[in-house]
Amino acid sequence: MPSMDFDVEKQIFRDYYNGNHGLLDGAKNSFITLVSSLIRSSSDIALSKIEGRVKDRDECVKKFSEKYKVGLEANAQEYQILDHITDLIGVRVVCLYEDDIEKIKDLLSDHFEVIDITDKIAQIEETENSFGYKGLHLDLKLNEKRKELPEYSQFVDLGFEVQIRTIIQDSWSVLDHKIKYKKSIPINLKRRINSLAALFEVADREFREIRNATVEGMKAEDIPQEQISRESDQIESGDSYPKIKPSSLNAFSFLKIAHHFFNEFEFEARKVDGFTEEIVSLKPDLSRGKFNFYMRENISKVKKYKEFYKETYPGDPFNPYTVIRHCLYLGEKEIFAKLLTTQSAEFFDTWLASNS
Repeated sequence: MPSMDFDVEKQIFRDYYNGNHGLLDGAKNSFITLVSSLIRSSSDIALSKIEGRVKDRDECVKKFSEKYKVGLEANAQEYQILDHITDLIGVRVVCLYEDDIEKIKDLLSDHFEVIDITDKIAQIEETENSFGYKGLHLDLKLNEKRKELPEYSQFVDLGFEVQIRTIIQDSWSVLDHKIKYKKSIPINLKRRINSLAALFEVADREFREIRNATVEGMKAEDIPQEQISRESDQIESGDSYPKIKPSSLNAFSFLKIAHHFFNEFEFEARKVDGFTEEIVSLKPDLSRGKFNFYMRENISKVKKYKEFYKETYPGDPFNPYTVIRHCLYLGEKEIFAKLLTTQSAEFFDTWLASNS
């Protein structure tokens, strides 16, 4: 039964905590797995990590004492400490972009009973001259549908808190806890702390904008293959006054053309970026039409060479990147010689001489 005797309630809470720590830890693991599964099933949400913890027993008592005890006792209101520790079980979801926070909130709201929402993002952004920790906290419980499932039968009465942050907000939170004095300090030091927090906020915004610009760049290059082929036709015809203005090769147009020739191969963004940079460094004025021309004109011959090479060296890889290197080398040997090792170029040239 609730009371106003802090010592009694503190002991009751400690007894509950000690006797149920295994249950709480099991619930934490179950909630992490469920939240992770729900979010990862949504392919448009980029995650950094999902982790959780059972809050330290004495930290719970300290939080209650500092945040609730005085007010409850001032109003002569009986209490139980457990009722006021909504983050006894905590799950932290760290995503990459700010706008993913709202998506995660909506997703979890559809699958759990929402007890409370604390929007620390709005609290900071609605303050004119203050910066600091930003994130969204949801107090959740299993909804009625999941309470009926046998795997959750032990946890039907347990709530948990989900903290949703971006990777930048999470980094600031870690650093913010290391800054020991932030309030009663000289104004110049307080301004420096606010400036640092503002830089993190700008970084969060810029990461989102860079992602959006990247998506737009990919959309801009998502043109019909026929248009790229027409650009290649102009190059083949030697038209001095092309009807279509050449568009420089970049990672996005490289990916568009590469997918056309290797539609079943998974090109990793990191490798595409570096490989495109390598190509353009050798021929800075290379257009996407010219690149497509090199591929279109030479890929058939390079694929025949690949068959010969694999018979000669069955253990050596000859992936699409290797095919592209050989196509470019065959297109302009002097310019793209560095794309192949000396030994590879000599072996290729020998085969070409025998199969002209």
